[in-house]
Amino acid sequence: MDKFTVKQLAKISGVSVRTLHHYDAIGLLKPAARTDTGYRYYGREELLRLQQIRFYKELDIPLAQIQEILDDVHFDALAALNGHRAELQRRIARLQTLVHTIDTTIVNLKNEEMNYDEMYKGFSKEQVAAWEAEVKERWGQDKLDESKRNINAMKKEQLAAIKQEGEDINHALVALLGADPASEEVQALVHRHYNMILQFYTCPIELYQKIGELYVSDERYKAHYDAYKEGLAAFLQQGIYVYCANKMKE
Repeated sequence: MDKFTVKQLAKISGVSVRTLHHYDAIGLLKPAARTDTGYRYYGREELLRLQQIRFYKELDIPLAQIQEILDDVHFDALAALNGHRAELQRRIARLQTLVHTIDTTIVNLKNEEMNYDEMYKGFSKEQVAAWEAEVKERWGQDKLDESKRNINAMKKEQLAAIKQEGEDINHALVALLGADPASEEVQALVHRHYNMILQFYTCPIELYQKIGELYVSDERYKAHYDAYKEGLAAFLQQGIYVYCANKMKE
């Protein structure tokens, strides 16, 4: 029977040695044998079990639940593989729909008006419903309806210009990281950012301040801005805070 060291198994499976050690420690994947000097050796059964672990992880199932599934006396590896195959086929179909949505959106951007519903084809109804529910909860139904109307009314040139404006603002802010958020340069960019938001929906200055707070409190927004450069989300939020404070004094 073939035997594999932990390094060999890591190489052929794409799982790190550290992860294999962790799986051993929690009892998820024990080696077939262990020498007196501590070397781990894995055989065919362990390779098949690791394959199952990787499939279940691909389906976003937690490790503790994976262990319960694999350790169940009624676990059927063949049935599990057929189940993985069916689920992956469903995901492939969904991804193909997403690709079609992207292609349709590209055509719309080049040739015609953007349609709100087309922007979210391929995303699950639950995802879209969750996003819309979040908007309604935070800003109200009126803001959601207004945003939909404005997006549907936009021509390709408008949407492309807004996207480019957002990129330009973010890159310009990155160049100013470390500057005083109250400086004229930063405040001019924040003003452009505020005007960009106004193209989607009316945004009282108090609401704009709350949006700025989301850029640091909500990991999704923070990740979006920090992808340009670490610290951009907080820098923009500080600039928005100054901008709003000044506007409230007017």
